[in-house]
Order: sequence, then structure tokens, then C-alpha cells
Amino acid sequence: MDDDLAALVEYIARQLVEEPDLVEVDVIGHRSNVTIELRVSPIDMGRVIGRGGRVANAIRSLLRVMTVDDQRRVKLEIM
Repeated sequence: MDDDLAALVEYIARQLVEEPDLVEVDVIGHRSNVTIELRVSPIDMGRVIGRGGRVANAIRSLLRVMTVDDQRRVKLEIM
């Protein structure tokens, strides 16, 4: 399931940025607490975060929806 979460974040990020080859996603943690680290080019950081953090919050909402049945906590960190 963690691979599905990482794949979703990577897909969304690659669609948003100008340099999709620089998108990297790492999954850290264990079953109940998972941290997803998203790395993008510095010039694409604003596109992934969005105005007022709207895009980042939307991605976090999608991750929460995907894990609601598992009762896991997923944290997205954009670096």
C-alpha cells in the first residue's frame, strides 16, 4: 500500500512541475505512521505547494482518503 501512496504523489507532482525528471519520492516509516518525502527542483517548489499551500493540502487530503480504511497516519513533507 505504501507503494500506491508513493506512486500517487509522484504522478501528481510530475504533472505539476516543469522538470519531472527531478521528482523523487521516498517512503519512510512503518505500518501505522508513514512519512512521504517529496523532492522537486527548487524552481518547481511553488507549483507543488501552491498559493497558500492549497495544492499541498489537496495532495495530503488524497493521501488521507487512501488510508482511512487502514487507520494509518500519513505525513507529506515537501523538500
